[in-house]
Amino acid sequence: MTDQKEKNYYVNQYAVVDDNVEIGEGTKIWHFSHVQSGSKLGKKCVLGQNVNVATDVQIGNFVKIQNNVSVYEGVTLEDYVFCGPSMVFTNILNPRCKYPQVGKQFYVNTLVKEGASLGANSTIVCGITIGRFAMIAAGSVVTKDVPDFALVLGNPARVKGWWSEAGNRLEFDKDGYAFCAKSNMKYKLENGKVIEVKS
Repeated sequence: MTDQKEKNYYVNQYAVVDDNVEIGEGTKIWHFSHVQSGSKLGKKCVLGQNVNVATDVQIGNFVKIQNNVSVYEGVTLEDYVFCGPSMVFTNILNPRCKYPQVGKQFYVNTLVKEGASLGANSTIVCGITIGRFAMIAAGSVVTKDVPDFALVLGNPARVKGWWSEAGNRLEFDKDGYAFCAKSNMKYKLENGKVIEVKS
């Protein structure tokens, strides 16, 4: 491990970073976290206390992972993803200790797309895709794909509304259009999906 002064990222003295890990410029890894071999973290990420990043996990730029989160092998986080405190990923659909399933051939992949926010204590069942800028409410159990910009909540989680890229609730007019002043972007709801409208 190189001297801390030579690095362009921060690793707390009580964190563990294995060999063969790629860490982007400006990323911070805090107390009691563990980043395992083969994983890749982008630039300006923040890993809070007691975060585990498993082998070969890919994490984009500007990702924030709050305390007590394990990002298991088979999970991919794109840029600007937010993982709330103590939220849970999985990577096996039918776990049995008596019949162990260890290794990539057993893991079911999960993709969290750009800008999605996963609320505190939410659970993401493996094998699904969380859409761009989706909002997963705290405590929700997500068992199927989530569309872009969707707000989902409950157990199992269901779509209960739509949010802009900037995190404002979208209110659609009779023609199916909504505008977010914070992001200065226009959206259209059509056939149960929200898309950005280019001006």
